[in-house]
Amino acid sequence: MPQPTIPQLVQHAAATFGNQPFLEEGATSINFTSFAEQAQQVAAALLAKGIQTGDRIAVWAPNISEWVIAAIGAQCAGAILVTLNTRYKGNEAAYILRQSRAKLLFSIGHFLDIDYPAQLADEALPELKDIVIFRQAQPCSKTLPACTYTTWEDFLETSSNTPANAVTERMNQIQGADVSDILFTSGTTGNPKGVMTSHEQNLRAFTSFSDIVGLTQGDRYLVINPFFHSFGYKAGILACLLKGVTLLPHAVFDATQILARIAEDRISVLPGPPTLFQSLLAHPDLDKYDISTLKRATTGAAVIPVEMIHQMKDKLGFECVITAYGLTESCGLVTACRAEDSAETIATTSGRAIPDVELRCVDSNNNEVPRGEAGEIVFRGYNVMQGYFENETATAETIDANGWLHTGDIGVMDDAGNLRITDRLKDMFITGGFNCYPAEIEKILAAHDGITMSAVIGVPDERMGEVAMAFVVLKPGTTLTDKEFVSWCRDHMANYKVPRKVSFVDSLPLNASGKVVKPELKKIGALSNT
Repeated sequence: MPQPTIPQLVQHAAATFGNQPFLEEGATSINFTSFAEQAQQVAAALLAKGIQTGDRIAVWAPNISEWVIAAIGAQCAGAILVTLNTRYKGNEAAYILRQSRAKLLFSIGHFLDIDYPAQLADEALPELKDIVIFRQAQPCSKTLPACTYTTWEDFLETSSNTPANAVTERMNQIQGADVSDILFTSGTTGNPKGVMTSHEQNLRAFTSFSDIVGLTQGDRYLVINPFFHSFGYKAGILACLLKGVTLLPHAVFDATQILARIAEDRISVLPGPPTLFQSLLAHPDLDKYDISTLKRATTGAAVIPVEMIHQMKDKLGFECVITAYGLTESCGLVTACRAEDSAETIATTSGRAIPDVELRCVDSNNNEVPRGEAGEIVFRGYNVMQGYFENETATAETIDANGWLHTGDIGVMDDAGNLRITDRLKDMFITGGFNCYPAEIEKILAAHDGITMSAVIGVPDERMGEVAMAFVVLKPGTTLTDKEFVSWCRDHMANYKVPRKVSFVDSLPLNASGKVVKPELKKIGALSNT
C-alpha cells in the first residue's frame, strides 16, 4: 500500500532507497536520503517564515531540481502546493496567486530571456509576502511593493531558526485526506478554477499508474512534461518517489538534446505527448544515438496513428507503450491501456478505468448509453477531486449528487471497457498537449482597446493538433493587422493560447439569446484549412 501522505512517502523512500540517486540535473546528483533532508530544510525555512498548515505556496519555474525540492518541501511543511504554468504572462500568474491567496512564491529568476518575478511588479497581490528566487544572485529589475525578495540560498539559511523537532511535528500532523495541491484548470467561464486533491488519493492513483507502466527501482526517468502539470508532477515526481526511480528534469523541448540525453543519461522511461515521439522518429540522425536503454513510454492527449505505436517499439525500442486519459479533476488519471494491449487498442483508445474507479458514458439525462454509442464521460471513485477551491457552485455543477464527476468530454466505450475520446461538450481544444479554453482567450482579448467582440475556436493543425483561430470585430475607426494582433496576444497570454489565425469580421453569428453560434464559425475555420 502507498504511504498516506507525501511527507511520509519522502521518509519512506529515504529509508527504503537510501543512497540510490533520486534527482539528477547536470552536475547535481541527490540521493533519496539527501532529498529527504533537503525537503525538510525547505520545510524548516517555511516554518521560520510563519507558514501554517494549509497555507498556499506557489512554484513558478521550469523543470529544474529546485522545483522538486521546493514543492515537496512545502508539502512537508503542511502547505498546499499551487503550480504556475511557465508560459503564463504576469496577469495570468497574478490571477492564480490572488485566487489561491498564496503567501509565498518560489520563482525562477530569468528563463528564456524573461524576468519572471518582474512580470508581477504591477499586479495587486496583497496576500503574497515573499518571493524566493531560484538561480539569480542579482535583484529583479522591478519588484512588488510590500513583498520580500530572497535568493534560494539565503532562504535555505533561515532553516536554522527552526528546531528540528518542529518540522517532524508538522509532518506528523498531516493526514492523508488533507489537500496536498491546488492545480488550476480553465473552463467555459473564462476564469481558471483551483482543483483540490489530497495526499492519499494522489499517491493511490499514481501507485496504480506506476504499476501499470511497470516502473521499477533503478529506472531512469527523463521528465519533459512540465512539473506544473499533473503529468510531470504526479506521474513524474511522485511516481519516482514511490518506486525508487531516478528523476531527470528536462526544461526545454529539443529533439536533438533529448536524443543526446537518452544516450548520455541511459534513460529508460520517457513519457510525453505524441508530438515528442513523432519528433524523435523523424529526426534525421536518430540512428546515430544509442537509445537502447529505452523501456517504457506513456502518451496520449491526441489522436495517434497505429503505425506510430509500432514504430515506438520497433525503431525506438520501447518494451511497454501505453496511452492514458485523465484530467486535473481526476488527480490526472482515469483510464490507461495495459502493456499487453494491441497496438491498435493503444493507439485508438485511452484504455480502461484504473482499479477501483467506475467509468461510464451517459446521455443528457445521465443514463448510461449502450457500449459503442457516444455519451458524456463520467467517472466515480477515490480519484474524484475534493472540489474547486472556494467555489461550491462550480463543484456542484461538476460532481453530481451520486458522486459522478462529469468531464465534459464525449467518448465511446467498447465491450472490453476501453474508452475512445471522440469530442468535447465544451469548446476546449488541445494545442501541443496544452488545454486551451476559448472563453479564457476571449476574456483576455476583451482587454484590447480596439476590439469590440471576439470568438475563438480550435482549428486543425498538422504539427500542434489544433490551434486557436480568432474571429474579431473591431471598434469603429480601428485598424489592426494580423501581425499586430498576434504580437499583442503574445504579450498578454501564454504562447499556446495565442491564435495562429485571425479573421476580422463585421459581426459574429448570434442565436436568439445573443450567444455566438460557434458551429458556424467552425465551418468557416474548416474552410480556411483547405
